[in-house]
Amino acid sequence: MSSTAAPEALAWSVESCTIGRAMEVLGEKWTIVVLREVFSGIRRFDDMRVRTGIPRQVLTNRLATLVGHDVLRRVPYQEPGTRVRHEYRLTPKGFDLYPVLIAVAEWGDRYLAEPEGPPLAYEHQDCGAAVHAAVRCERGHEIDDFRQVLPRPGPGARRR
Repeated sequence: MSSTAAPEALAWSVESCTIGRAMEVLGEKWTIVVLREVFSGIRRFDDMRVRTGIPRQVLTNRLATLVGHDVLRRVPYQEPGTRVRHEYRLTPKGFDLYPVLIAVAEWGDRYLAEPEGPPLAYEHQDCGAAVHAAVRCERGHEIDDFRQVLPRPGPGARRR
């Protein structure tokens, strides 16, 4: 009878995991949809609500969460004869989520798109070529086989 050693990862705590923390901010479906809209240039509440069908209170909550985490900022605007309203703009922290959005879109395009293809395409503004998410090590090696990525304890890791 052979015994299998427990994975080394079990020796390390995940209490302060930054993936878990990020998902506390981003992990709800409508949050990514809101970000898709803002990245697409849709910045006003009513435009987002009409375009996506997000219930009013859900959209209010998602925008408040993203503003509260400094992913979006509120910018006042006023059309003639109306009260002051706000539109939502990406902060630098928000712009840093673009590769995440591209990766999610690529995964969805590969596995969930309609037969005629995805409804949105992301292109490089300068040349018009398709944009893709890529995984590289800090020495510049592009990684295509994700089995070559090894999760290891980082500087903030704590033993269980």
